[in-house]
Amino acid sequence: MEPTQQLPLRDIHLPEAIGWWPPALGWWLLAILIPLLIALMVWLYKRITRKTAIKDAKTLLLKIKQDKQSDNSQKLKDLSALVRRVAISTSSRDKCAGLTGQQWLAFLDQSMKNSPFTHGIGQLLANAPYQKYAPTEQDISQLTRLCEDWLNAQTKRKK
Repeated sequence: MEPTQQLPLRDIHLPEAIGWWPPALGWWLLAILIPLLIALMVWLYKRITRKTAIKDAKTLLLKIKQDKQSDNSQKLKDLSALVRRVAISTSSRDKCAGLTGQQWLAFLDQSMKNSPFTHGIGQLLANAPYQKYAPTEQDISQLTRLCEDWLNAQTKRKK
């Protein structure tokens, strides 16, 4: 070759940029695993808080039973508040938070047999604040047993 003659060389060509589609296998795995992990975490959170709420409620119910200082009216208020808090913790808030009277008792009966709240001693939860006399010791004892049965039914009930 002669040094004066130009060689037919081409300029350097860069490769084309890598396209975004289709994504690599790792991105597909992340797209599947992240929603599954989020769903699992939500499910575990609900399960743990549900069990914790019922366990704490059973402890509070035992304290209410053994409390010798409170009168029957106070025990009734404590039982009512306890059942309401557990219902809100274990069910969705919009299902039970605004219920009062017979609707509230019917909601409580959903997990029980024989409607003990609407047709039994559970009526005290709706009617007692408007009664002239405080509930008797026997009424409070029966209502405490009913609340305990209701809590046990919440433990067995699947959400």
